[in-house]
Amino acid sequence: MLVLRLLNVVAPAYFLCISLVTFVLQIFLFIPSMFRDPSTTPLFSPGLLHGALFLFLSANALGNYVLVIQSSPEDLGKGLNLGEGAEVVADWLDGSRSPGSALPSTHFCRLCARVTQRHDHHCFFTGNCIGSRNMRNFIMFCLYTSLACLDSLVAGMAYISATLSMSFANPLAFLTLLPHSISQFFSGALLSSEMFVILMLYLWLGIGLACAGFCCHQMLLILRGQTRYQVRKGIVVRARPWRENLQEVFGKRWLVGLLIPVLNVGSDYRRQKEK
Repeated sequence: MLVLRLLNVVAPAYFLCISLVTFVLQIFLFIPSMFRDPSTTPLFSPGLLHGALFLFLSANALGNYVLVIQSSPEDLGKGLNLGEGAEVVADWLDGSRSPGSALPSTHFCRLCARVTQRHDHHCFFTGNCIGSRNMRNFIMFCLYTSLACLDSLVAGMAYISATLSMSFANPLAFLTLLPHSISQFFSGALLSSEMFVILMLYLWLGIGLACAGFCCHQMLLILRGQTRYQVRKGIVVRARPWRENLQEVFGKRWLVGLLIPVLNVGSDYRRQKEK
């Protein structure tokens, strides 16, 4: 448990550090290198367009990250009108009842010390549990993080290609880039800044693929109306149309949440909270 609590503190700090490094490299290294083409107009220059795209992806990723943390799990008896169920959860937190007597689709996380409705999993990179309150923001966070990493990967490869005068037309060039760069770095033919960018390329690739895969897997579970916790515990859920499952998570005005980082727009949870 001590290791998990330590990871719950280190992982968010690690993510914020990677985000800061990515932002600095993009703003002060990659984007300025794209303004060197005099044939393009200032309005449609690659640097300006890429900078606007990167800021849009970064703002959505960071905004949804903050909303995932802000929409933390809460005591179901205080947050929702559950009648007698509130007493059950309260007794569960006090330890007078066993977890088996809790409400369906809820889970008590020892790291958060709170109960999550429709608990999915505990995310160490946000230091928070993912459930009905922040599932949509978590999906958007994973989506825009993967896109921001892909954008940084492409920009970094363009920078390395121009700096080192090398081509990535051959797919094997990227696979052999790291071992070749390490040998050049220790021989003094490669600067430390260029070596750092190359290491970041592989880090962006790994984070981007992991977030994209997790996002796709999470969407598949949402279409089925399941959570990772239910799948892990073998809990059988009632079959519903996939449109209802999507609407429960993303709400009716899903397009608003897709373009800008906002709380669950039009979701069933928000309407239940307002009653």
